[in-house]
This record gives sequence, structure tokens and C-alpha cells, in this order.
Amino acid sequence: MLAQHAAQVRWLGRVAYEPTWRAMQRFTEQRDAHCPDEIWLLEHEPVFTLGMNADRSHLLAPGEIPVLQIDRGGQVTYHAPGQLVVYALIDMRRAGLGVRALLSALERSVIDYVAPMGIQAQCRPDAPGVYVEGRKLASVGLRVRRAGSYHGLAFNIHMDLEPFQRINPCGHAGLQMTQLAALGGPDDVAEVAAGFAPVLLSRLATHGNA
Repeated sequence: MLAQHAAQVRWLGRVAYEPTWRAMQRFTEQRDAHCPDEIWLLEHEPVFTLGMNADRSHLLAPGEIPVLQIDRGGQVTYHAPGQLVVYALIDMRRAGLGVRALLSALERSVIDYVAPMGIQAQCRPDAPGVYVEGRKLASVGLRVRRAGSYHGLAFNIHMDLEPFQRINPCGHAGLQMTQLAALGGPDDVAEVAAGFAPVLLSRLATHGNA
């Protein structure tokens, strides 16, 4: 089980995608059984990312926004300032977490976080992520290597959603996106990060269970 004190939470601010991805890979490759788990909270510069086995036909019209194929699961998504990205670098064997439990913890943490704001969010069995009235609020995607997880969650806070129209988000044509500020929640990513981190740690400590 992941104790709340076991994970080091780091706020990285606004960072480019590829160097951060490579840093996650290095962390995962070099960690040992005594290495503390880490949660990285950050924003990315604009980029479309494609999962390992993504169908490029879901990338409709990227225009000037860079496209990067990476090593997580899933299809295509978009990152940009105004979106809280949460990377979960966890020793899954030590934490007693499976992939489904970790994905569920990420999803349910968003649901837990927005509930006191009067926002009713849900998961969907047919499409990973978190939804409000059919619109996607947060996306999830993971990679596991040497029993260590990386990648994680993208939680829309207060961003330009137009680039999502240039893709089939997560491989779903016509899927509409939403964001926390439009639902009446806070619009500052650092503020959300500070409030969201303890909710996620609490959920991870229960293995993502309700």
C-alpha cells in the first residue's frame, strides 16, 4: 500500500514535454526498491501526443502544434498551459497496485476533488477518463516498466480547448471536452495542484477503491 508520506510531490511549473518524458524514463530505469515514489505536477507547452499504438488517422489537422509519439497507452491527446498534468512515478509492486487500480485512483481523485464544488463527474466503462455530462474533463494514460509506472493524468483547468477539435480526442470522433473553470471551479493550475495532490495521495493509499 502507498502510504501518504511515501510519495514525494513535486511542482515543476511549466515545462516542455519531451525533456520531462525523458526524465520520467530515466527515473523509472534507475530507481531501485528503496527509491521513494514521486508525483510530478506540472503544465506543458502545447503539444499533441500519440500513444505507442495510436492510429494516426485520429490526428486530423495539427497545424503548427508539434506532434510527438510516446510510450504510453492510448490514442492522441493534447497538452497545453492551463491543463494540470499529473505524472505518477510509483513502484507498483511495492504499492500493491495493478494498472487498473492505478488508473482508477487517478480518475476517482478527479471525481473526489470536484465533488465539493457541486460538480458531478463520472468514469465511463467504455472510455477511460473523467466526464461531466458527456464532456471529457480529464484523460488518463500509463506506461509500466520494471514494475514502475509513469505518465498519468491530464486534467483540464483553464485552457484553450480549440486544438482538441483538430484531433479525435483519445480516439473518439466528436468527443467534446470541458474544463474546470467552465464548470465553476478554480482557474489557477497551481492552486488546483495544491488541492488535488492530497486527494490523489489519499486515493492511492486505498488502492483506488471507492
